[in-house]
Amino acid sequence: MRIVGLTATPYRLGHGLISEHGAIFDDLIEPVQIAELVARGFLAPLRSKLPGTVLSTEGVGKRGGEYIEHELQAAVNNADDNDRIVEEVIRRAGDRKAWLFFCTGVAHAEAIRNVLRSRGVVAEVVTGATPKTERDRIIADYKAGRIKALTNADVLTTGFDYPDIDLIALCRPTMSPGLYIQMAGRGMRLKSHTDHCLVLDFAGNVKRHGPITEVKPPKHKGAGTGDAPVKVCDECAELVHASVKVCPCCGYEFPAAPKEAVKLHDDDIMSLEPEEMRVRSWWWYIRQSKTKQINMLCVDYENAELTGDKVTEYITILHDGYARYRAKMTLRAIIDGCGADISTLDGESENYLDDIAEVLNSAKAPDSITIKKDGRYYRVLERRWTPAVGA
Repeated sequence: MRIVGLTATPYRLGHGLISEHGAIFDDLIEPVQIAELVARGFLAPLRSKLPGTVLSTEGVGKRGGEYIEHELQAAVNNADDNDRIVEEVIRRAGDRKAWLFFCTGVAHAEAIRNVLRSRGVVAEVVTGATPKTERDRIIADYKAGRIKALTNADVLTTGFDYPDIDLIALCRPTMSPGLYIQMAGRGMRLKSHTDHCLVLDFAGNVKRHGPITEVKPPKHKGAGTGDAPVKVCDECAELVHASVKVCPCCGYEFPAAPKEAVKLHDDDIMSLEPEEMRVRSWWWYIRQSKTKQINMLCVDYENAELTGDKVTEYITILHDGYARYRAKMTLRAIIDGCGADISTLDGESENYLDDIAEVLNSAKAPDSITIKKDGRYYRVLERRWTPAVGA
């Protein structure tokens, strides 16, 4: 029997990727990145503003990799924070018409709803205890515009679809990257009246997990079973363990890591700091990682400016864990963009990577790429072909 699964978050808290460690699935066959779906017009981007209030989780215990529910609710559900959250949402909302609040529990969701009503906002709450007929009525009124603000507790993170949500208030701190993406993702459907959704992160989840375009799967439970943390050598781009002080490939000495606290800024939820580079040509080749002795695909994008440097991208589809997961998503995006066909290649052949490189060297290079500075090197975020291949 063969089983095929579809999910936007292929990992679970405490278990890592759902294709590893004896899980029901064996491999990720058609991965795609959030940034790619936004760039191709399938999802709406999020915009975030650094809020004036961030809920404190100090003293809240953890169990199974997540905050203990009753301790979290007691910590964050207080009148002062609830008042400040609602006041800031009203101030920043402008003419946005569909607000969605994610809260820590029933009492928290009801308290936020009550504060909204006291400020003149038409608001309702749905929880697991809300009868189905009542929930259906509330959601119908929300979608019809008769209710502006909807608060909820662990109900609308999945299976709820209303594209015109244009403001999300995260009032539920979580250690789960999947839950974080599911909450923020409620605002990423294409809308009839605007091109984005505003996210106000009162829960500190952006700082906790990073932009949703760069969230990494959680590690599997157990000592030493997760993916080793890695970094990239600034001189030769070798992937090395995060603890390495001298690159074993070129001898580069890594500077001491700064100990500055993380500072958040507006729009950190999508990590929007792009630069565009016009591409003259590309060249695909194979290189071996000297630390793992594993071959990887490499592509050099030649800058169209005469004085420009090339940008190199490393695609580690033969590596394990998260590196392989991201590499497969990247390769799929490139193949779709340039119109190449590698479906006839033998994935079990020892020449598989060489065969892919040969096919792609005959394909059309992107006209431009969007890149982001990462140390002294650039990371490729997006590739554009104009006109689109096959159009």
